[in-house]
This record gives sequence, structure tokens and C-alpha cells, in this order.
Amino acid sequence: MLEEVNIVWLGATASLLAGMGTGLGALGVFLVRRLSDVLQDSLLSAAAGVMLAASFFSLLLPGIEYGEQLTGHTWAAALIVIAGLLMGALALYLIHQRLPHEHFALGREGPDIAHIRRVWLFVIAIALHNFPEGMAVGVGFGGGNIGNGIALAIGIGLQNIPEGLAVAVSLLAIQHSRLKAFTLAFLTGLIEPVGGLFGAAAVWLAEPLMPWTLGFAAGAMLFIISDEIIPETHRTKYRTVATFSLLGGFVVMMFLDATLG
Repeated sequence: MLEEVNIVWLGATASLLAGMGTGLGALGVFLVRRLSDVLQDSLLSAAAGVMLAASFFSLLLPGIEYGEQLTGHTWAAALIVIAGLLMGALALYLIHQRLPHEHFALGREGPDIAHIRRVWLFVIAIALHNFPEGMAVGVGFGGGNIGNGIALAIGIGLQNIPEGLAVAVSLLAIQHSRLKAFTLAFLTGLIEPVGGLFGAAAVWLAEPLMPWTLGFAAGAMLFIISDEIIPETHRTKYRTVATFSLLGGFVVMMFLDATLG
């Protein structure tokens, strides 16, 4: 019992450290005032590539393996993970529809609530990204697979660095001080341990939920990649650069999962 509780806290701690990557990247706001379109697209696309590989190698495939152990059938395991994936994507879609938020370039989404200050729209948008990322790390540890959890934590932490820089610079561009831009970007990273604790605890309390939860976390991240990051990074003439940056992030996370997972 004590070992299982320690796994939960390990997942929460690892997701906290991964979230710190956001603050590390945000420190760059003290060095630069803005990012060029090509650099911003490259950084965000690389982050998307890490998330994409993590979804497949660290969430979906282990989810099917857990499902096979529980059901004894590959087809049943695949259906369970698919159901979890669709539930995760649908959950993020519904949240996006009901929470007003603002993207770096595509502008506002969600309800038009005029009294919400623009800075909070950015904060909400990044929180929507960070919670499922943290949950993915927590779920990775929740099944007792330490190597898988470590690979996820490192990958998510790495992709948080360019995301934190992009957030802080975007906040600076809408007339916030460097210190405030850094502080807000850093605080958004603290959403991840909340998601990590939630994911690890969910699996600890009901281990048969493991394939569902892994699929759910993957679906949430895939929704973010397809609905937000790719449209953001393909809005300019640097689409090809963004594509190869995504591939670069993908192979980095694939390598981490193969060597650590």
C-alpha cells in the first residue's frame, strides 16, 4: 500500500518538475522581446512532435498492453483504449467550447466574455494544454512503470521549455512587464502537477481504469495538437519548417521512450 502511495506522489513530483520547464523557457523573456514567426513556429511544432510521440509510444501502446492483461484479448484492449481516446478528445473539445481563451496568433476562442482581461485568456489557454500533459505523466507512473513515467516527464519537460518562452513573449507583446510575463508563464506550468496527481491517483484507486486513463490522456493531447498547435504553426509561409520541427520533436521523444521506457 505504501509503495502504491509513493508511486502517486512520484507521478505528481515528476509532473511538477516537467511543469518547471515552462518557467525555464519563460526566463528567455528577459533576453528577447519577441520571437520571429519562423522561430516561434519551429519551437511550438517541436513541442507538438514530442506530445505526438508521447501519445503513441508512452500512452496508447502501453494502454493496449494493460488492456490485454485485463481482458485477455487484443481487440477488446484496443477498443477500450480507443474509447478512452475519444473521451479525452471530446472532453477537451467541450472545455474549449465553454472556456474563453486566446491563442498566440489565431486569437480568441470560446464564449465572448468581454470582462475577462486578455492576459487571463492566455493563461486559460496554456492551462488547457498543461493539465492533460501533467495527467499523462501521472498516469505513466500510476501503473508502476517507472521508466515510462520518466520518459514522459523528460519529454513533456523539454517541450514545455519552448512553450514557456512563447507564452512569456506573447504576454510581453500585449504590454505586460518582463517580470509579470515570466511570472504568469511560470504559474501556468504549475497546472501540470495538479494533472499529474489526478492521473496517478485515478490509476492507483482503480487500476482497471489504466487503459481508459492512458487513452484519455492521449486523446486530450492529440486534440490539442490537431486543433490548436498545427493550425497555429501553419498560418504563415514557414509551414515546411514547422513540419520538420514537429518531426524533430517526435524523434526526440521516440528516442527517450525507447531508451528509458
